[in-house]
Amino acid sequence: MRAVEIVFAVGWGAFWLYWLVAALSMKRGKVPWSRELRIRALIVVIVVVLARFGVFRSNDINTTPWRSAFGLALFAIGLGFAIWARVRIGRNWGTPMTQKDEPELVRSGPYHLVRHPIYSGILVAGAGTAVALSWPWLIAVCLAGIYFLYSATVEERYLTEQFPDAYPAYKQSTKMLVPYIF
Repeated sequence: MRAVEIVFAVGWGAFWLYWLVAALSMKRGKVPWSRELRIRALIVVIVVVLARFGVFRSNDINTTPWRSAFGLALFAIGLGFAIWARVRIGRNWGTPMTQKDEPELVRSGPYHLVRHPIYSGILVAGAGTAVALSWPWLIAVCLAGIYFLYSATVEERYLTEQFPDAYPAYKQSTKMLVPYIF
């Protein structure tokens, strides 16, 4: 395994370890499992099948320093943004599409820039991984993007019900995933 691959493996590993530990402090909530569980399971199966057939492996691991550096920068920015959002949302965080028992609408910090900064950050970090390591990783980033877009849409319906006055105004003033664009 090359040094750049080790950096990304350790970075992603540390990120997900932090995520699991931070999840221990979240508020109680519930996830409407029927449809959402099927979608999550389908995406996991697709990723496992693609990984099994070696789609993410490439003999063409990037050898150009500028691509490695640019990918690493995207990776660091993306994970930093996601962690900033996770810290800012605090105990209100939950797994995708979770409905909290005592919800609070967080609109400051990274939530002032986009409504779903955790999703945005993970996608940017994934794109950085693809740039630095191997373009086939963009398949995983695209699958995650589809899932995050679906999750964001479901979450926004719930938030509109919970905050009928505040959330529509927040949607009008803040983009979903990409600041000032989308």
